[in-house]
Amino acid sequence: MTTLDVTHAESQPLVAAIDLGSNSFHMIVARQDHNEIRPVERLGEKVQLAAGIDEQGLLTDEAMERGLTCLRKFAEYIDGMASENIRIVGTNALRKARNSDTFVRLAEQELGHPIDIIAGREEARLIYLGVAQTYSDDNDRRLVVDIGGGSTEFIIGQRFEPQLLESLHMGCVSYTHQFFPNGNLSEKRFREAYYSARMELMNIEKNYRSEGWVEAIGSSGSIKSVHGILAEKGIDRITRDGLKQIKRDVLQFRKVERVHFPGLKPERAAIFPAGLAILTAAFDSLDIDSMDYSDGALREGVLYDLVGRQSHEDVRERTISALMTRYHVDEEQARRVSKHATLLFQQVADDWKLNEQDLKLLQGAALLHEIGLDISHIQFHRHGAYIIRNSDLLGFSSREQQQLAMLVRGHRRTLPLQSLYQLPRAEFTRLLRLMILLRLAILLNQIRTDRLPEIELQVKDRQMLLQFPESWLDKRSLTKTNIEHEREYLQRAGYKLKYI
Repeated sequence: MTTLDVTHAESQPLVAAIDLGSNSFHMIVARQDHNEIRPVERLGEKVQLAAGIDEQGLLTDEAMERGLTCLRKFAEYIDGMASENIRIVGTNALRKARNSDTFVRLAEQELGHPIDIIAGREEARLIYLGVAQTYSDDNDRRLVVDIGGGSTEFIIGQRFEPQLLESLHMGCVSYTHQFFPNGNLSEKRFREAYYSARMELMNIEKNYRSEGWVEAIGSSGSIKSVHGILAEKGIDRITRDGLKQIKRDVLQFRKVERVHFPGLKPERAAIFPAGLAILTAAFDSLDIDSMDYSDGALREGVLYDLVGRQSHEDVRERTISALMTRYHVDEEQARRVSKHATLLFQQVADDWKLNEQDLKLLQGAALLHEIGLDISHIQFHRHGAYIIRNSDLLGFSSREQQQLAMLVRGHRRTLPLQSLYQLPRAEFTRLLRLMILLRLAILLNQIRTDRLPEIELQVKDRQMLLQFPESWLDKRSLTKTNIEHEREYLQRAGYKLKYI
């Protein structure tokens, strides 16, 4: 690399991804250089969040403190970085714990940035993206398997596009507690873990086998450990025979914490037998002959996805487009509303302190506001919200998905104030203002025409002034009546709308 190239690279802003996994927390900090991601720092720490979920489904204080202690270290590395250059995701343990919102609130205070709890299939998509970046850009179909602390993801894809995505409820930490209580290890307990995994895999076995693949790739700690043990034996790929050898050697131990091999990190010993049982079951269920290992994983996928969003390669746009097609949305009207919602947003963004991510959310809601019509015209805003809330929306975090559903729910009729009141104050204010912009854009486009004049919106806190060209509104009694009705709805929310 030339001196000029080095100077250019060092001048690029840092980007960071943090993965709050069920077993370990990981962080990667990198620079984007000529469309490549160049890591400058990697940190990882075993937190075992999943092990800290009690019988009531609650994260214990001890587990939360382990996580926060780790995040205080991570916070030093991202201090001062712009929010748009950081993404933090939570996985199975935070999806599962009933009090995860408490931990997330404390963690966000430590990091100074929001945390997205992602759905299982979104986790699978990001894992695939992270793995695909480490392989050649060919057309061979590949199977990716990632055994985490609380879930295991299975993905079939080509190049950078996943085609089948599944997240199963089995992980090396959760299976350790379920099948190896008190650290006891025996052939019977291993067999129970294996068959439990086989039962889980029955849900996907037929589809995955029929889809097929050319190469199988594993990622993350459990598969890395198996690969490392076999490498010490001079075996460069994971095979069925290799797994049988390791199983035979593992069962020589009576306690999981005493398991030790060259190539196995001591801190992974206790959860290794459970991970081995899951991987063995995957090989048998899906008829995998051999598997390579990739250093790419969720955190790398999050990083590449973040950079993709910044360079207009946002998977969320494809997700919205697919929903529009599936539910037969009137695309012309949807894009008409999105266009005018954008124009209104641009006029008030500074005064209402709205940002680029808010605009993306508003545009998505504008494009999807009529999807409920495919079910029924009656209460279609509620049907639309239900569809969004309960679909697998690739690219969206759980929080983004709920916010999108809330906007669609509130795009007509009475504002859903009771639901909005349940949100933190800042989020309540932001979503309500986006909802108002969406409602106004829909109101202005009710006659479904492209012949709208320039309309100006001015705001000052909760005071709003909508300005039309002279005498334009006088000739449109329907629009004027609808604005009067909207004034009443907004007044109940504490906003005053005037128009001239």
